[in-house]
Amino acid sequence: MIHDRYGLPLTTNSDRAAAYYIDGVDRMLAALHGADAAFEAAIAEDPDFAMAHIGRARVHQLNMEGAKARAKAADARQLAAAASPRERHHIGIMASVIESQPKKAVTEAERHLTEYPRDAQILSLLLGAFGLYAFSGRSDHDAARLAISERYASDYGDDWWFLTYLGWSKTEAGDVVSGRAITERGYALKPENAGAAHAVAHALFEQGDAAEGRSFLSAWLPANDRTSFLQGHLAWHLALIAIEEGDADSALDIYEQHIKPAGRPYPPLNIFTDTASLLWRLTVAGKTGLEQHWKDVAVYGDGYFPKAGAHFADVHHALVAATTNNDALEARLVEMAARDADGRLAPGPAAIGLGRGIAAFAAGDHDDAVRILAPLMPELVRIGGSHAQRELWEDTFIVACLRAGQGRQATSLISERLHRRPSRRDLAWSQEAAQQ
Repeated sequence: MIHDRYGLPLTTNSDRAAAYYIDGVDRMLAALHGADAAFEAAIAEDPDFAMAHIGRARVHQLNMEGAKARAKAADARQLAAAASPRERHHIGIMASVIESQPKKAVTEAERHLTEYPRDAQILSLLLGAFGLYAFSGRSDHDAARLAISERYASDYGDDWWFLTYLGWSKTEAGDVVSGRAITERGYALKPENAGAAHAVAHALFEQGDAAEGRSFLSAWLPANDRTSFLQGHLAWHLALIAIEEGDADSALDIYEQHIKPAGRPYPPLNIFTDTASLLWRLTVAGKTGLEQHWKDVAVYGDGYFPKAGAHFADVHHALVAATTNNDALEARLVEMAARDADGRLAPGPAAIGLGRGIAAFAAGDHDDAVRILAPLMPELVRIGGSHAQRELWEDTFIVACLRAGQGRQATSLISERLHRRPSRRDLAWSQEAAQQ
């Protein structure tokens, strides 16, 4: 019997197919390019290897190749008849994600892990800023992610992938010192792991250590050029540091060199949300002359996210549409409302409210933006993503308050952020708010 890296049996008689499959899984867990080729090679060695087919389906899904993903998942389901019960359950859970059944996938994943805790790919579905917990609409997804990571910590020990996500989960749940230490243990075991580099960047962000964050990312990015599909997102983190330090020009340079959507080999959800959010942050910071960049992102978004569906894309669509086409924004909000009525908008009405608040801000109606966004700040967590990503809407609310002469409305939020980590921008905003 052939086993994977976590000691779980694989239904294939080909050592070469298994080796390719294991490499593909590791590449996915480390956010490295090449998983697609590895799974294809595994299938070529053993066309009946069901696990390789579902692995390939998952890569198709991440790249927004929906029809190909569903077809490959169907192949895997058919071939799973000859596989082990563990593999059949694994394939069913992965297929549920691909077939847009996230609630079913969460329930089945949690049940599956009680019997097969070292099924790392299934655990990975629940974790991360774009994982099933984060996009569930739950307000406690940070705590849920940490709880399940800690539950299975003894099953993974010093596994490089698991340490990365245990550390990141602690960081996002507020235990930044412990989270950073655990993340750095995982990073040391596999420095080329882009997921670990990403987790380190988040820990440094949460500690407000801009200098070390810039030093770390400025070294890691060129050393690992073209190896990871998180390359653009890590450059986005570097651009955030520049904005925090008041250097919008450098942030725009990073955007133009590493992030803008032209021909980037990254998952479309990463590209769209990174580009839209960074352009919005630059706009809020006072940067002008971004019109062509906004148009390019609008075209990209229309190509990959033409209708409401992925709510994290939808709330970023509002940023683009509010800047380029208010009619498109209103149409998207109507679609989101229809999904909410059908129980298919995970964050609920808050996601729609964020869009309306963004529209008011873009129109220069800062009083209305404050009115709409103020009650939504406690609900912001429901859209998922990371603290770093969600801060965009907090920033918008704070600036709207200041521009409306209502700075004192933002003081508690600013104070909470400064309590979490130092920030030059927040300190300046705090001082401005206190004078109003």
